[in-house]
Formats: sequence, C-alpha cells, structure tokens
Amino acid sequence: MGKVYEALQRAEAERGRRGAGAVPGVTAPAAQPIARAPGGAPAGRLARLRSWVVRQIRPVEVEDANAYNKRRISLLQPDSFVAEQFRTLRARLDALASERPIRTIAVTSAMPNEGKTTAALNLALVSSMSLGRRVLLVDCDLRRPKIQAALGLRPECGLAEVLTDAGTLERAVIKVEGTSLSVLPVRATPSNPSELLASDRMRSLVEELARSYDQVIFDTPPTLALPDAKTMSELTDGLVFVVRANETPRDDVAAALDILDRRRVLGVVLNGVEAEPERYGY
Repeated sequence: MGKVYEALQRAEAERGRRGAGAVPGVTAPAAQPIARAPGGAPAGRLARLRSWVVRQIRPVEVEDANAYNKRRISLLQPDSFVAEQFRTLRARLDALASERPIRTIAVTSAMPNEGKTTAALNLALVSSMSLGRRVLLVDCDLRRPKIQAALGLRPECGLAEVLTDAGTLERAVIKVEGTSLSVLPVRATPSNPSELLASDRMRSLVEELARSYDQVIFDTPPTLALPDAKTMSELTDGLVFVVRANETPRDDVAAALDILDRRRVLGVVLNGVEAEPERYGY
C-alpha cells in the first residue's frame, strides 16, 4: 500500500498548488506539509477515505429522479449521443472478445462519484440490445448499491443472499421490463461484504454466470477506497476503468492501476466530457 499513499500524497500536494483541496470549501496551502497518519498515510486523504467507507454502511441516500434518469439514459433515450458512445464501447469490447474470451467484465473507478455505476448500467443496457445476446448486470457494491434504484427494481433477495445460501440465484435475478437485460441486485447489505466477494462461493458463482450468459457485467466499488474491485478483477476476464474528466487526479488513476493488474484492464472510459454531438454529423 506504500505506492498508494505516495500517490495520494502527490495528489494532495497538487491540489494544494491549485489552491483548493479535494473537499469543497476546504483549502490546502501548498506551503504546508501534508499531515501523515500512523503508518505513513496522508492524514487528510485517509480521513476522507475512512469517512466514505463509514457512509457505505449507513442507509442509502435517496436520490432524485434526474440522477436515476442520467444513469439509465441508454434505456430512456436509446438514440441519444450518449447511448451511441456506449455502443462504441460495446463494439470495442466485442473486438477484444474476438481475440480472447471475455464474458465477464468488472467496472470500477479510483474513487466514488466518477460514474462507474452509470458506465456499468449503460454498457449492460446497450449490450442487451444485441440480438440473441444474454446479458446480466451484477451489483457488487454490497455497501452502497444503486442499480435497483436506478432501474426501479424491488428485489426479494439479492447477491448477499445468494452468497450465503439464504436465497437462490433464480429468485434473485430480475428481468428489466421492456428490455432483455437481467439484473442480480443487492437487497441486504451484509456486515462482511469484502469477505463475501473474496469467498469460494463468489468464485463459483462467477463461473456459473459465465456459463449461463453471453456477457456478465459487474459494478464494483471504487478501487482506492476498498479491496473489492481488486478481488473482482481477479475473478473476471477483464475490467473497464472509469475516469471523470477534469476531476479524477492522474495520481489517483496511477495508484488504482498499481492495485489492479494492468494486464486485465480492457480500457478506460473518460466520463463527463463536454461534447458537441452536432459536430459528428449524426
């Protein structure tokens, strides 16, 4: 973890040079050294990481309809410019899949709020639009799940119940109305999410899903905050890394890729880019 802390320190210093910290309303003067917690971690950034992890075990915040609609834009506006960008992503992944088997894909980011759930959901939606393709979207964020709320699902049981044998896979998987997409959501948030994802039961579940579906997409927690993304990257055929334009520090990306196996990264999605669709002629 030393490389991670060094990267976080560099990112903190860079924010200080720009005159603003990572948290709105908090400044970090460049002239001041970065405080370090026991063990060598930057105290400020480590505190924010811990704060985010603590928030994950609290009830999920209620988001407005606009936030949900942005996450499922490929469903609500399948002919939109954004939906076409996810079709392009689908095509590039299909091209890679022609060279080697890629049936299971994890989607992650360095930190929260960078758009990984939006990317996972929309990639799954456009992939399910391919004729005859069986696609499953799995919500692996057992602390702060968002998939079922974005799609308006009411699961009777979910991933945690399947992993603990408190529910069956057949009962947990939900077909999204009006689409051919299936979803394995999260209903209960367990006390040991990281251990469940790293269990032999999860490994066997991934293998079972790969046999049952043409493509399985896993929405995983951020890489720098939790170990879950690293775990899922080792269980899947590859991963897609999401970066938010003009917000994600390069050092955060480098630190996350140091944790993940770079050889398993299929590509990077640059999210939140200001684009002018009319310039493309369609």
